[in-house]
Amino acid sequence: MTRHAGGLSIGQVAEKTGLSVHALRFFEREGLFLRPIRRSAGGQRVYDPADVSWLLLCNRFRESGMPIATMKRFAELVRAGSGNEPERLALLEEHERTVQAKIADLTASLAIIHDKVMTYRRHVEEGTAAGVWSPKPGPGRRSA
Repeated sequence: MTRHAGGLSIGQVAEKTGLSVHALRFFEREGLFLRPIRRSAGGQRVYDPADVSWLLLCNRFRESGMPIATMKRFAELVRAGSGNEPERLALLEEHERTVQAKIADLTASLAIIHDKVMTYRRHVEEGTAAGVWSPKPGPGRRSA
């Protein structure tokens, strides 16, 4: 991992962001950076600390399920400069609603799973777990 004058190597950025070198190259090809990534005299990518901060945000967007097309649109708006903040806000608010809906769905799923955990725990502790959630209903078999 060579440190370039005034910047970071792709390996250093991968280490700092948790993104693979392949993912960093993909982000660059897709136009997700706010500026072109400069190159050293030897042709190696040289990143700035601001690129790391941007990548950490993009990674959060990606992990939260934001489509690449939406990430690209957001990057385009930021690159365009001031004057489009209402559009950026609308994009972020829409994604926020999407994430909140996912959280609500996951919370509902978690409640059901927790209920099953408690049911199984009770059956295991009471020694009545045999036949719980049997694939074939029959005499003496219970559904969990």
